[in-house]
Amino acid sequence: MQFTFPTETQELATLRVDACALILFEGELSDNPVLRALDQALSGILPGLLEDEQFTGKKTQSFTLHTHGKVAAGRVLLVGAGKRKDFQLNDVRSLTARAVRMANASRTRSIGIVLPELEPQHAERVAQLVTEGAVLSCYQFDKYWTGERKKPSVLSDVIVLPAVPGAPAGSPSSDPAIKAAQVRGVARGQAVAQGTMLARDLVNEGANEMTPRHLAEVAGKLAKERGLELTVLGPSECRELGMRLFLAVAQGSNEEPRFIHLTYRPSGTPRRKVVLIGKSVTFDSGGLSIKTSDGMLDMKMDMGGGGAVLGAMSALSQLGCPDEVHVICAATENMPSGTAYKLGDVLRSMNGKTVEINNTDAEGRLTLADALSYAQEKIKPDLMIDFATLTGACEVALGPHCAGVMTNTQDASTPLLDAARAAGEEMWPLPLPERLSEALKSDIADVKQCGDRKGGCLTAGLFLKEFVGETPWIHVDMAGPVKATSESGHHSKGATGFGVASIIEFLLPRS
Repeated sequence: MQFTFPTETQELATLRVDACALILFEGELSDNPVLRALDQALSGILPGLLEDEQFTGKKTQSFTLHTHGKVAAGRVLLVGAGKRKDFQLNDVRSLTARAVRMANASRTRSIGIVLPELEPQHAERVAQLVTEGAVLSCYQFDKYWTGERKKPSVLSDVIVLPAVPGAPAGSPSSDPAIKAAQVRGVARGQAVAQGTMLARDLVNEGANEMTPRHLAEVAGKLAKERGLELTVLGPSECRELGMRLFLAVAQGSNEEPRFIHLTYRPSGTPRRKVVLIGKSVTFDSGGLSIKTSDGMLDMKMDMGGGGAVLGAMSALSQLGCPDEVHVICAATENMPSGTAYKLGDVLRSMNGKTVEINNTDAEGRLTLADALSYAQEKIKPDLMIDFATLTGACEVALGPHCAGVMTNTQDASTPLLDAARAAGEEMWPLPLPERLSEALKSDIADVKQCGDRKGGCLTAGLFLKEFVGETPWIHVDMAGPVKATSESGHHSKGATGFGVASIIEFLLPRS
């Protein structure tokens, strides 16, 4: 997909594209100079049409107008942006996505997008957001579709125009600094979108295909393409390292587990050493604490954390992150069988702590515990962050769109929360109350796997905290936002690729 920010002002009526989209604020239609110019070219028909369609520019409204040759564009798409006072820069992404979805319904190859007036210092960010919105809105997991349903987007050209002639940013300009910023923004937006789509592909794939071994093959391909170091450990190597928690989860399945460790090293001296750990349970039946059929339907997505960190690694290595970044995915299935781990078992972790098992459906924290121990012993990082579809309790607490963030040091989590806000992903800080640690006390082991239902996402975080020592650590419970139940903005129905954009925003500073 090609993105163009013209260097010369062009009248909308003469722009030769298949469709032209206008982003319009509620209550400002009569004052919009672009809309007035378009109405003049269309012989004054717009006010009546807008009244008939009851289009006022509300955030949920859109309207398609066929121009019948009266202007160069075949169709004009009006996209409501809501009230100007509520507009945020990140809205550029979702508004672009809405415009592109409308265009794709008519097999559009080229689209012009007229953005609201924006300041010059936002040129790079605007270009990135337009790129992400356009590319991600075209995403479809159509691998298994056949016949007429399979209609991939044919959009190839996106032209970004100013709201008014001479508008300062995202607009025609001969200023080389602005043009360079736009080029950087498009490149970053494409990398973020590609990383997000990789995560979506991995999480949307069925568990019959996306096995631990297949996930290791994906990591191998990524390592080859991006020049990364890769270590993949099988059961025997994990056993030698003492990963009894991880292996216990895996032992009920016929599919062998894989412990995946990818490493990116910057060209210069690293700013710091960061470990990204993604929960990678490729299918979770609940084990002997078996889920209901409905509860298992989306459990191919229980490796959403692994998808996120692999997608982020793809983009970070492409964009030149200044940190040394390690990605760890302890990949396994959690299945019931005669060899499955049992309630009442006592298991020893890689760091030596013993765990009493009281719910085999709380397997993710076991795989993460050994991954955290491995990171401390083998990598000795400055910061560890885990991304995990860990608890339904977090989704109950924060809803389906927001991830919960827990940490052993606020100094570590505040920049990540700021990055998520800038990236347009919802995260919210949650506490790790020491008083709840009482729920994890075991009579026969160092720690019990689960507390009771009260504060379930917090006791899960407290369990993980047992395995991080003094290393700064952040836990992101993304059980809700890993998936979308309907199409919205730049999200397709299904896997969202949540976490990729926030990781990149957090680790890759803007020039």
